[in-house]
Amino acid sequence: MRLTGKWLLWFVLIGAYVMVLGGVFYYNLFKWTFDEKLKQDIVETVKVYAPTMRNGLLRNPRAITFEEYDIMQSLAKDERISSLIYISRQGTIRWHKEPRFLGIPWDEFQKQVPPPTDAITQAYLSKMPKTRQVPKEPFYEIAIPFSVRGEIIGIIDLLVSRAGAEVLIGSAMRKYVFGAVGVLFLLGLPLYFFFHHYVISPLEVLRDSIDTISLKNMDLRFPQRADEIGELGQAIALFLQKVKGELDSQVNKDKKYREAEQRWWRSLLSVIIPSSEYVIVVDENNNVLYANFELGGGLDAKNLHLLDVVDSQQQNLLRLVGQGFESPNQTIEGETVFKGQAATVKVLHVGEGADLSRTLILFLPKKTAISI
Repeated sequence: MRLTGKWLLWFVLIGAYVMVLGGVFYYNLFKWTFDEKLKQDIVETVKVYAPTMRNGLLRNPRAITFEEYDIMQSLAKDERISSLIYISRQGTIRWHKEPRFLGIPWDEFQKQVPPPTDAITQAYLSKMPKTRQVPKEPFYEIAIPFSVRGEIIGIIDLLVSRAGAEVLIGSAMRKYVFGAVGVLFLLGLPLYFFFHHYVISPLEVLRDSIDTISLKNMDLRFPQRADEIGELGQAIALFLQKVKGELDSQVNKDKKYREAEQRWWRSLLSVIIPSSEYVIVVDENNNVLYANFELGGGLDAKNLHLLDVVDSQQQNLLRLVGQGFESPNQTIEGETVFKGQAATVKVLHVGEGADLSRTLILFLPKKTAISI
């Protein structure tokens, strides 16, 4: 995978990870905010009617007044309130949407309709409004006591639906997702252009510069940059110069070795080979290393191939040279014509492996052949 693809993948993954974490945080924040607002709105609504309900409880503890009845009807019409129970000081049901429950004691009512939570008990004990989440259901039970001089004279219990809050939370989360994706896009676009302009493009230029390097000079043509990519280019250029120096040193070493070997062959063969006989020494590529005679056309033994010295039509000689390669360290003898004269030719191939080997070709007049 290319670097841009990896960057894009990591950016998307990290962006999605941040969005999920942010989503969890904002969901809980929205849930707390809207739930608290829902509960507070219900409590504040009841507090508005509290004086009227308190007066009704004090004037007529046994039966609900018309003013209280109107309040109950108004609360029952609230879409957020699913059910409503109004309990008097004596612990009897003062109002319920089902007439059959009116006037019965709270203990008997609990047996028929168990309360979903302990909100009423906690509100009675603490004399403060209490809210409890109904287990596994989208409802809150809110119990609000009415007291006079520290004495509880009545309690209203409401079962409040969270459906409206859930709608608000869902709407807020959708807005969050759209906003987060937009921010991710707006943030990623300039980052991508920055990454492409300052990282990818210079690396592509560096790659093209490396592709155009010549083995003759090994110069890296890359513009200087005052950043990490520029330092990388300088390091590559320095490395290439070191490689060039090593190659030049190796070439010079090989050249000196070849010259020394040519002197060695000249000194050795000038002693053991008479001047009337001809000898040629070639390397593993059949390039001439030494010849004890003048080569035709003003040629010398430098940068010459065996075929430059021997006529390619002399198939017998070339065959003998091939046999010498196939039978190293053994003298191969045959007949040929060299320099217009019939001669006996002896070929000796010596060396270790194909990378370092030498072949000696000796041309002898017919009656002066010697053993090697």
